Amino acid sequence: MSNQGQKVAVVTGASQGIGAGIVAGYRKLGYAVVATSRNIPESHDPEIATVRGNIAVRDTAERVIATAMERFGRVDTLVNNAGIFVARPFHEYTEEEYDAVLGVNVDGFFRITQLAVERMLEQGGGHIVQITSALADAANSNVPSVLASLTKGGLQSATKSLAIEYATRGIRSNAVSLGTIKTPMHAVEHHEALAALHPVGRMGEVDDIVDAVVYLENAPFVTGNILYVDGGQNAGH
Repeated sequence: MSNQGQKVAVVTGASQGIGAGIVAGYRKLGYAVVATSRNIPESHDPEIATVRGNIAVRDTAERVIATAMERFGRVDTLVNNAGIFVARPFHEYTEEEYDAVLGVNVDGFFRITQLAVERMLEQGGGHIVQITSALADAANSNVPSVLASLTKGGLQSATKSLAIEYATRGIRSNAVSLGTIKTPMHAVEHHEALAALHPVGRMGEVDDIVDAVVYLENAPFVTGNILYVDGGQNAGH
């Protein structure tokens, strides 16, 4: 069990890039963390519990929340960071791509968020954060992204619905809407082209996203908010 009063964050897609940064950010805040992804290695930090699994599979969500309760006794924050992005002309998406993107981005959000909300209601409060994409609001002719809009746009709407449904019960719900961030997902040779997609002319850093999540964590009067950390993409081009 964790120290009395220690808060607990659950982070999906936590093995590298933004997810790993968010795990580190919550540890700096003094939270214990349950970190999950398909290939996450075990942590040497006793305050980090790792759970391997595909978040698109309901059993993974059940195991992650069970681990949080067994190891630390509560769930205060859930960060739905796991996501797949496939840029392809709409008429060329395959059934496999559709299933993969919907599986992680939507199914992966649904079950773990239900389970987390149950715990938060018992505790009298909590915080849910979705990591979404600026492309859901600001389509770009250079980046065909209907599946990102369908899934991440859905998460942004769900973020607001959750905020309103649970506003009187101490549960906040927010989203951080990203531009393109420098992570292992993006090969260095593509950085210049990706930088050009942003009005500020550069890609974002993992710390930009971590700082946004930490801000939302420490903002008790902020709920139902979509926080754009996207180099200006949402405002226009």
